[in-house]
Amino acid sequence: MLDSQIVDQLKSVFQPLEGNIELVHNECSHKEQEKLLDMLAEVASTSDKISVRSSGTETEVPFVEIVRNGEPVGIQFCGIPGGHEFSSLVLAILNADRKGKLPDEGTIKRIQNLKGPIRLKTFVSLSCENCPEVVQALNIMAVFKTDLVHEMADGFYYREETEELGIQGVPSVIDGKNLVSSGRSDIPRLLEKLEKHFGLESDLPKEPVDLGGVDVAVIGGGPAGASAAIYSARKGLKTAIIAERLGGQVKDTKGIENLISVPYTEGPELSDRLFKHVEEYDIQVLENRRLEQVSVDGENRLELNSGEYLTAKSVIVATGAKWRELNIPGEKEYIGRGVAFCPHCDGPFYKGKDVAVIGGGNSGIEAAIDLAGIVKSVTVFEFLPELKADQLLIDKLESLDNVTIIKNAQTTEIIGNGDKVTGLEYKDRETNEIKEKQLDGVFVQIGLLPNSSFIKDIVETNRFGEIIVDDKCRTSVKGVYAAGDVTTVPYKQIIVSMGEGAKAALTAFEEQVLAPA
Repeated sequence: MLDSQIVDQLKSVFQPLEGNIELVHNECSHKEQEKLLDMLAEVASTSDKISVRSSGTETEVPFVEIVRNGEPVGIQFCGIPGGHEFSSLVLAILNADRKGKLPDEGTIKRIQNLKGPIRLKTFVSLSCENCPEVVQALNIMAVFKTDLVHEMADGFYYREETEELGIQGVPSVIDGKNLVSSGRSDIPRLLEKLEKHFGLESDLPKEPVDLGGVDVAVIGGGPAGASAAIYSARKGLKTAIIAERLGGQVKDTKGIENLISVPYTEGPELSDRLFKHVEEYDIQVLENRRLEQVSVDGENRLELNSGEYLTAKSVIVATGAKWRELNIPGEKEYIGRGVAFCPHCDGPFYKGKDVAVIGGGNSGIEAAIDLAGIVKSVTVFEFLPELKADQLLIDKLESLDNVTIIKNAQTTEIIGNGDKVTGLEYKDRETNEIKEKQLDGVFVQIGLLPNSSFIKDIVETNRFGEIIVDDKCRTSVKGVYAAGDVTTVPYKQIIVSMGEGAKAALTAFEEQVLAPA
């Protein structure tokens, strides 16, 4: 049952609807069917533009699809879109009517240029925090491409099928029996994968599109980027944000309890609030773009993967960091089939199985503790002679009877049988002996890698790839600044990134306006 607060929120959210939206369900004898029907009825009660009807078709699993003005829009849900996927249902209703946050014209053209017909199924877990972004991205694509059908499938109802397909992680996007994408993703990355997998109807025009010039271009959409853009705009500077996705890595974060004055929030909520704040200002937001090339010869020219380019008097790099990979044989081959990065999302797939966690820092030990309550056994592999995590976490880990800790271990290969992970190989760094451990899954938790590859040949970086900055966020290149997790500033924390973003913007204003060269 939806509580009264959610019902009131939905009434407001659905207010802009113009078309008639039908939630068309199949007939089903499954015990969860009534739960689905109750949910659909409550959602429909919030707007006179939404109704519920039966398709008359019988299926074994609860099923609903979105129909607008009598025409299916290509969005289907197999299972009950509850938990984290309830937001996907709500957004699907809005998107079906071309409402809500939609891609820009250039992205829509790319979607429509995919070679069809396309039918995709995304296997999810309702507890997965990365799944909704993939589901919502593909739902949007279905709205704009008439021969693309996307089905969200709750893996709970499809255990035999997920086993047959070798799926051991969510979200997993499947075309027939082929894995198209696994793990967290967004519209730009999914589009690239779909273009490669299905091909294009025709070649899009290659002529570069000039977006003009700005005073400050902020590269990155996380806390540092949002802060930098807001502070730049408040100083009266013409500002643009270029980001693959707004919110950055914070969007993948679960609980946040150390953002001062906010006792508790979650990543998606904080990301939404950041960009509602951004929208209060005259800031050009270029989302679903990736910076391809930077030229600093005479002017800062930024070329985007969309074929667009712009110039900026000042550039603030705030691209953050991503999960660091092992870069060993077998890792990439088995992502989604035994190699995982999110214990919250993929842990349930390993119930009663043996898994490894690579990494003895806080994130690795927290992951091992979480997994120990689900799986048969957890083996923690740490490269150094001692674990690096906080002692409180280590004490908790050592109290668990299904956990083994192997230190001084260098993981050298992920082993599989072609379909899934069967073990890993590691070197004992004390004896140099190569050993093997039989496992069903490997969770990689070895820290973060700065997203600096696009600019590392222009500005000075350290051996870890972090951009070297001074106390005012200046890089080695005049007019180029950097802030947040991509830099050498210690302590990769949200609150630190926000402060660094503000500092970078104030420095850019000071040097561009108050004391120009």
